[in-house]
Amino acid sequence: ASNTNTNTNTNTNTILISFEVFIRVSHTFVHSKIHKPSRVQMGSAFDPLAMATEEPAVVNSTPLLSNLTQEELKRIAAYKAVEFVESGMVIGLGTGSTAKHAVARISELLREGKLKDIIGIPTSTTTHEQAVSLGIPLSDLDSHPVVDLSIDGADEVDPALNLVKGRGGSLLREKMIEGASKKFVVIVDESKLVKYVGGSGLAVPVEVVPFCCDFTRGKLEELFREAGCKAKLRMKIGSNGGDAAPAVTDNGNYVVDLYLERDMGDLEAASKAILRFPGVVEHGMFLGMATTLIVAGKFGVTVRDRFG
Repeated sequence: ASNTNTNTNTNTNTILISFEVFIRVSHTFVHSKIHKPSRVQMGSAFDPLAMATEEPAVVNSTPLLSNLTQEELKRIAAYKAVEFVESGMVIGLGTGSTAKHAVARISELLREGKLKDIIGIPTSTTTHEQAVSLGIPLSDLDSHPVVDLSIDGADEVDPALNLVKGRGGSLLREKMIEGASKKFVVIVDESKLVKYVGGSGLAVPVEVVPFCCDFTRGKLEELFREAGCKAKLRMKIGSNGGDAAPAVTDNGNYVVDLYLERDMGDLEAASKAILRFPGVVEHGMFLGMATTLIVAGKFGVTVRDRFG
């Protein structure tokens, strides 16, 4: 992974794919036809993928894609990402509602014999359980310190391909595995595109040790006071509606969620400032790590590479 130019625009190669989606029983099969447009229109008010060029994109499947649900768009993006997987690779298996489709697709291709000798490294216990149930061979970073490719979703993506991840609580393992990857493909639907990190108004997670967690929470809130930050310890409702307790990560830590009203500014400086607090384990800003972004939207799918 590279941490180059995290706050500047990246070079892009953009591809637009139109899909015919067939529902058989409860399964979606995706067949793609690739176009190379001069212009991409994603249909959102803010589109960091937009490119001003000579001709409009040809989108044959606009009426079909516009009727797809968010879950179907996630599946399409995930299936496209799995096209990067080759036999013999060590694959970082992401966590979350989008990444689970990529894990399932890899398993399907293994069963069909279209992929062979794949080793998966899961980013959470949830993904580990899914991969085991699907028969994907697994290992870890101790045995495979270099990962060929990781595929994962994101909670936010800014115009420079900086990410917010970890609203599912798996940010530490995700960052360890995806940071060890030669290539990191991020898969999202267009609702995850933001103008700046924290721009959705939803959480920017920070994993903290349980010891004096409220002290750490207060320090984090104070750090980003100028950005209108409210820092909240993530809570989980007990079984059968019982008393709430702090949400616990796979590593036995807690999560403090930062809610920002304004741009926090220099992301590298913010990252270093967060990590200077002794009670902080890791934060959910993935800066300069994504090498490829795949976005599924109602007008098509775009594939954007950080390095042209």
